[in-house]
Amino acid sequence: MKVSKLAIFTAGIFFSASTLAEVQYQIDLTQPQHHLAKVNVTFPESSADTLTVNLPVWRTGKYAVLPLADGVRLFKATDDDGNALNWQRTATGEWTIELQEPTEVNVSYQLYANDLGTRVRHIDESHAYLDASGVFMYSPEFRQDKVNVSMTVPKGWQSYSGMESGRSKHSFVADNYDVLIDSPIETGVNTHYSFEADGRDYEVVFWGEGNYDAEQIVTDLTKISSTAEVIWDDYPFERYVYMIHATSGARGATEHLNSTIIQLPRFNFRERKDYLRFISTASHEFIHTWNVKAYRPEGLVPYDYQKASMTELLWMAEGSTSYFQNQLLLRADVITPKEFFADLAKRIDRNLNKPGREIQSVAEASLNEWTNTGGDYAINHGVNIYSEGYLASLSLDFNLLADTELAHSYRDVHRKLYQDFKLPKGYNVDDVKNILASLSGKDYQPWWQSHITSPFSLEFDSLLAQAGLVLSYGDSEKATVYSGLTLTGQHNDLTLAHVTRNSPAWLAGIVAGNEIIAVNGLKVTTAGFKKRLEDFNAGDEIELTIFNNDKLTQVSLTLEEQPKGDLAIEGVSNPTNAQKAFLKAWLGIDWPFDDAGKFI
Repeated sequence: MKVSKLAIFTAGIFFSASTLAEVQYQIDLTQPQHHLAKVNVTFPESSADTLTVNLPVWRTGKYAVLPLADGVRLFKATDDDGNALNWQRTATGEWTIELQEPTEVNVSYQLYANDLGTRVRHIDESHAYLDASGVFMYSPEFRQDKVNVSMTVPKGWQSYSGMESGRSKHSFVADNYDVLIDSPIETGVNTHYSFEADGRDYEVVFWGEGNYDAEQIVTDLTKISSTAEVIWDDYPFERYVYMIHATSGARGATEHLNSTIIQLPRFNFRERKDYLRFISTASHEFIHTWNVKAYRPEGLVPYDYQKASMTELLWMAEGSTSYFQNQLLLRADVITPKEFFADLAKRIDRNLNKPGREIQSVAEASLNEWTNTGGDYAINHGVNIYSEGYLASLSLDFNLLADTELAHSYRDVHRKLYQDFKLPKGYNVDDVKNILASLSGKDYQPWWQSHITSPFSLEFDSLLAQAGLVLSYGDSEKATVYSGLTLTGQHNDLTLAHVTRNSPAWLAGIVAGNEIIAVNGLKVTTAGFKKRLEDFNAGDEIELTIFNNDKLTQVSLTLEEQPKGDLAIEGVSNPTNAQKAFLKAWLGIDWPFDDAGKFI
């Protein structure tokens, strides 16, 4: 063994260490029923006194610190002769191994993987989903070295990843750990499809039974995958993998470098509203392949896997992706104009009923995302990088279209970011402002100050009028009463999830966590509470009996009025040519309304 080390050292005169080095990962999944696996990692020879080994404390795509190291037991480190090496746990996701002489280091540990909903790691008798952030340790010393992943799996399993295949059908290779961590693996009993779109190869992998129509999904994904040219001028990949989980309850999605994972409860695919949620998510994650994975804000370049990575531009990374997702579907003819505008109307309605828009800016929300726990405080005093980031993008798009007489749109901003700030570069606020100035010939600092670094409330009527659109609550002019109370939604639970700031209930001193017992002295149930309030008129004073910190008390409040029905977007009658042209430049579609402003 000593001769081998000398030979390698001598070869180092002619070849760099990075040329020879490769990190080897092996994972044994042959006993998956208890969510357990055994992981072995072999790091190249190190001549340092210690080798630091890490498991990330967060995963890409979710801006929150996670207890990923809690799934690790039986940690062991040995040298290249199999001798045990001393080590100690030095941080949440860090192990420090002592080295007496230059040696390869082999690390092994037991992995517990039962975190399906976080899309980090899940192993059972039917599959394993492996995101490296919660599965494979790395050493900063060898982070840029090539990696090889080999898996031992039960008979009959099939393995897929956005990474290149290795020497066997259950192995993969990547240029470095950053590619590995952004290329999850799905292995197990699954269904596989492939298609080609715009010169690129795509695969779709389904795990889990459900009421989805696989053929329809593949058809629509093919359409989506052909529309990227409306924003960008080329692709950051040659091959892309859509991974779809039909689950027992877990839902959500995560973008990756060359793939995405989308989860939905197994019977939440067939209804049109459920399918729209799914296909919009697929579009969202596909767009992320450019916006975040090919270019992203400086604060996220490079990723620091051991601590929060701060940037005030998360609204642009996430909210702008949300903004484009349904536009891609509309242009691909996957959704109708009516469905597109129904979604936009819901977003506007939620914003109008979110008091937090008066308190927090989207820049501050971006910086706060790592500590955002949601709930009552977030609704009343904060905004969301996705929903309010969407509306900031909408406003910016309309401003650009107006300022450039429809010559440029927000799509051009992202095309320019992709052209000029591909990784390993990162862009900052000044870079975005410079792009806006170059496209429009105007200084966007005042707009930025009023919409991004300050809380903003859009004048939706005047904004949408530019595209010939109007907001409406439909044919009904009736109103209903408003209290500002929202229940948890749990069965037979009259506990308040939140109380809207400055609402009648808020002004009466009612707070989230209070439990409602009666209205005007008469007992109410969860199902009957909303109907009970409908017995009253705006301006009526009612008395609620509630438990507040287990103490029974009575509180009076005066009900207010709110519109009845769902907010909708319609077309104006007799739109001008300028309004039609604006809509066309914005969405790429012809005027979709009849003479009365109703959808054709």
